[in-house]
Amino acid sequence: MNDTADRKTDHTIGVLLLNLGGPDSLEAVRPFLYNLFSDREIIRLGPSFLQKPIARIISTFRSSKSRRMYGMIGGRSPILEITTAQAEALDKALNKEVMGVDSLQGEKTSASQQLSFLTSQPLYKVYIGMRYWHPYIKDTVKRMVQDGIKEVIVLSLYPHYSKTTTGSSVSAFKYAAEEMGLSIKYIEQWFDFPPYIDAMCELIHEGIQKFKDEDIVLLYSAHSLPKSFIDEGDPYLDHIKGTIEAANKRLSEEPYNIKDIKWQLSFQSRSGPVEWLEPSTDNTILKLGEKGCRNILVVPISFVSDHIETLYEVDILFRELAKGQGINLRRCGSLNTSEKFINALKELVMIKTSEAQ
Repeated sequence: MNDTADRKTDHTIGVLLLNLGGPDSLEAVRPFLYNLFSDREIIRLGPSFLQKPIARIISTFRSSKSRRMYGMIGGRSPILEITTAQAEALDKALNKEVMGVDSLQGEKTSASQQLSFLTSQPLYKVYIGMRYWHPYIKDTVKRMVQDGIKEVIVLSLYPHYSKTTTGSSVSAFKYAAEEMGLSIKYIEQWFDFPPYIDAMCELIHEGIQKFKDEDIVLLYSAHSLPKSFIDEGDPYLDHIKGTIEAANKRLSEEPYNIKDIKWQLSFQSRSGPVEWLEPSTDNTILKLGEKGCRNILVVPISFVSDHIETLYEVDILFRELAKGQGINLRRCGSLNTSEKFINALKELVMIKTSEAQ
């Protein structure tokens, strides 16, 4: 994303961040929804040959409501802007790691020695590829090849593996990269990776502090998934639970020392006439209110950046629902470009780089 573009690409590793994508204008909402519902990996709409016709009907029907929702958060999804910022920060962190090694720090290191070192070390260039809107994964793959990239680390920005998210995105990448002659490594799940857990717990702790020692419930809200996928062996739910277990354990340790955490898991963002994972976040908020809960900190556990699920569903829809129940509902900050989160992504890439082919 930055000055690594001018370096010799035969010593440059391409890092491709995979994400969902989102409409960049109100006019883009309907075609974005069509792309989303056309993907049978996410939701099966009748027999396969009817998937796209049904997707066209659904996207047309839902677009007006979705446009109103996006209109309330600025008229577009911020996911491209945030993912671009994450890529730029990761690019900087990775190349700083390479440039900052001890062998280049000594005052007696000659320019020729530095050049020799740099031409023997991999540098990085970070790209982004979106599944359902621009820049599409297939277009980014073409750009990488045009840039002379021969080695790629594909990093899914979904910490928890599901065939509906990482699986679908990786499939799109493999189709686009077929016969391109690329050397490829994949990072497809990192739900309990300690630096990621640390980054998330830092934000949770900051959110807890805003309640000023009041009794609260942590509500881990994950993107829902059709229950049939879990029944068929999709590991998504197990990964979500693994993240929660790791986070609660980390919060009980230094420097947080938060003991006896009250928490619940719920699911948001479901659509379509199928059975989804339960309980839903909205019903959970209502039930917590009935039990006398007055303070909720929502942790959007399956999201690494702000988009409509956090900015509209949590910040507007769920907050108003909670207010009606006499509940003070807040949301912890999203990972976005937090220093610890970018460091976690850097560590994932560095570990994968060091692995033998």
